[in-house]
Amino acid sequence: MDFSYSEVQQMLQDSVKKFVSKNYDFDTRSKIIESEAGYSKDNWQLFAELGWLAVPLSEEDGGLGGSAVDLMVMMEEFGKANLVEPFLPSAVIGGSLVAELATNDQKSQILEKVVGGNLQLAYASAETGSRFNVSKVATSAEAKGDDIVINGKKIAVLNGPNADQLLVCARERGGESDADGISIFLVDPNTPGVTIRPFTNIDGQKSSEIDFIDVTITGASRIGDPGDAFAAMEKVNDKAVLGVSAEAVGVLETLLQKTVEYSKTRKQFGTVIGTFQALQHRMADMFIECQLARSIVVMAAMKLDSSADQREKTKAVSAAKSRVGKAIRRVSQEAVQIHGGIGVTNELDVGHYFKRATALEIMFGNTDYHVERFASL
Repeated sequence: MDFSYSEVQQMLQDSVKKFVSKNYDFDTRSKIIESEAGYSKDNWQLFAELGWLAVPLSEEDGGLGGSAVDLMVMMEEFGKANLVEPFLPSAVIGGSLVAELATNDQKSQILEKVVGGNLQLAYASAETGSRFNVSKVATSAEAKGDDIVINGKKIAVLNGPNADQLLVCARERGGESDADGISIFLVDPNTPGVTIRPFTNIDGQKSSEIDFIDVTITGASRIGDPGDAFAAMEKVNDKAVLGVSAEAVGVLETLLQKTVEYSKTRKQFGTVIGTFQALQHRMADMFIECQLARSIVVMAAMKLDSSADQREKTKAVSAAKSRVGKAIRRVSQEAVQIHGGIGVTNELDVGHYFKRATALEIMFGNTDYHVERFASL
């Protein structure tokens, strides 16, 4: 089996590397995350000009193909640079959800703006107590004439503070954990009754909690058919899991590289610590974990691009996320241990990679969750 990248994928990888080398050093990133928005609007427009925002979408939806391997290539390079721009929540999750559910008219109104960098989306799905369960939705959507009234609370909404539109999952029928009855609605964050409480994640990226109290929207704001969004939500969730897994691989490879470099210059007892056999063994184990993680993410990406049924795709994605989660714990913690106390300071980039790795391990299901999910399929 040929695991080499295609010419287009190599060009995509090279374009990200070139952007990072010119525009995204550690000092520049530090200034970006300290800004009010928490990301660079200039970079976001450049992403659009380079065509990156179109990568997650199929050609029929105005994208560049929507290949899972293409997404993996990009996310791995983003992880190496520790990019903070909201590519995953807006382009990958938001764009893919609209592409899966929306009518042609809705797609033409939304996706063109997303790909052009003129519209940012945020997916408001997680709720208190849902614990990664996509179908556990208590937020209600009640029809009143031609309008819909939404009531509920969403937590950990990635890109919530900066989104131009919110994709809100709410229940139109059924019980709190039923797969049937969930719909997706496009909601303007400035609509009366919407309250956004922004906060900064441990990795410096922006999220929010959002309250919906008697939020009234038109029936045309529903994306797709009433109560029929669950299958698309699961499919997009798997795509997001692949994205964060690939990003984690990039983060871990950078942590390994920086740890090896540090071990060649840091002296202890008059000798560089990289000559100590015990540390060499630990760094060799870090390398093995990185390779295992990367291999299983490649497998998951190829499975998503295959003709396998959704159950097999979900199983492959959960296998990847659980393996990557174990690698995150081993590699990131070893990196900090070998660096010592400086490894968790804001003055050294290793600490920022460690925080991002920690966040990625939790996002869209931690290791334990995906082990259980894999076993149940």
